[in-house]
Amino acid sequence: MTSSGPAIVWFRQDLRLADNAALQAAVARGGPVLPLYILDEDTPGRWAWGGASRWWLHHSLASLRADLRAAGADLLLCRGPADAVLESVIAQSGAGAVYWNRRYDPAGMALDSRLKPALRAAGLEARSFEGALLHEPWTLRTGGGEPYKVFTPFWKALTAAGDPPPPLPAPGRLEAAAMPPGDALDDWGLLPQAPDWSGGLRESWSVGESAARDRLDDFLEEALADYAEARDRPDRPGTSRLSPHLHWGEIGPRQVWHWTRERVLAEGGAAETPAWAFLRELAWREFCHHLLVHFPDLPEQPWRPGFADFPWAEDEAGYRAWTRGRTGYPIVDAGMRELWHCGWMHNRVRMIAASFLVKDLLVPWQRGEAWFWDTLVDADLANNAASWQWVAGSGADAAPYFRIFNPVRQGERFDPEGRYVRRWLPELTALPDRFIHSPWTAPPSVLAQAGLRLGQDYPEPLVDHAAARARALKACARMKEAPAPRTRPSAAVS
Repeated sequence: MTSSGPAIVWFRQDLRLADNAALQAAVARGGPVLPLYILDEDTPGRWAWGGASRWWLHHSLASLRADLRAAGADLLLCRGPADAVLESVIAQSGAGAVYWNRRYDPAGMALDSRLKPALRAAGLEARSFEGALLHEPWTLRTGGGEPYKVFTPFWKALTAAGDPPPPLPAPGRLEAAAMPPGDALDDWGLLPQAPDWSGGLRESWSVGESAARDRLDDFLEEALADYAEARDRPDRPGTSRLSPHLHWGEIGPRQVWHWTRERVLAEGGAAETPAWAFLRELAWREFCHHLLVHFPDLPEQPWRPGFADFPWAEDEAGYRAWTRGRTGYPIVDAGMRELWHCGWMHNRVRMIAASFLVKDLLVPWQRGEAWFWDTLVDADLANNAASWQWVAGSGADAAPYFRIFNPVRQGERFDPEGRYVRRWLPELTALPDRFIHSPWTAPPSVLAQAGLRLGQDYPEPLVDHAAARARALKACARMKEAPAPRTRPSAAVS
């Protein structure tokens, strides 16, 4: 039976029609559906959307609106604090229900906890649903009832729990509600204007639900078979590149899980298959979100409290050189230039670049985290924070403090012919392979033949890695006994 008034479906980071539990519930309720997106820019301080995220959001909303219109509805766009916008839209539309899919960041959970009882007290049906994870963060626990703090046992528990529920189909024809006045997407100013730096993003990405599904289909068909090895090779198209689509909810993790599991079964189901290697990476995303729920200070404070006293260096010049891809270490610089051009960086190179910043330069991991937040199209609070802390050695999982990536050896191992480096550092194109990851070791005659002047065309190394490693180990040694943090109470969100 339909209660009075339409059902508002409040889209957030679930910008898709298929496998959207909130939308499905609104359709099942019967009656008109009013899709709504609120640009709430009251996000605290440094975690407001960065430039690359705003670019992606603009195009994802345009795609969602087109899909909704094809289904018979439209997307109402409103800007302002979520509480006030919902109150206004409810009053103007006469809505009787508000449905949404849950977020798991601290601000999102706090908003949900505040809004749901307020809406119910006002006589509305207010319901939230699972939509962004395989399992709710409060459902996977250790035998002692604690959240998992190490990935491997988390992965074992996740697989032991069985497959998540299958994804929901996209609804058919939607009954549209009368639309209150809203905003024009172009008026939100999400796209860069002067200068327009987004050309590389435009040429690198197709945005939206259909593009996400195509990306997964192409990956499963063309790249999955070699994933276990190729995912570490930035010189090969071996990764799924699904991270921004998952972050914005253009595809759901349950869709990815089940469609990949079909391939696992086709391979015979063995745990060592490439498909299982890919699902394990999807589970790492899950682990990061579970950590953020249980440890909401993860983006700001070291997960291991002892690292609060780490002797970070004041190296502004080094930090600026790192952001510009001018460290003198080609694999690092190639990654940073890929990031600026595409809004994305290969995961292996992310680890190398992050390690260089926090270990070779001793720049605080929070500064790297903030730069990635502004420049990544997949800037995800949980993944970004957990990954930076993992590299720094201050985070969850069994990450030894003495793990420091050697940028030359990493380049030689994972980009042996220098294809990745040459793509993003054309000034090094003519260097022979044996010197491509360490140009400063090339004899003057080789540099001259390559037309390369170190210090002019390409910088000398900012630091000597061996000396920087020794300095980092000395600083890290005092942190090795830092205890893991105590779990904070976290309640399920109904």
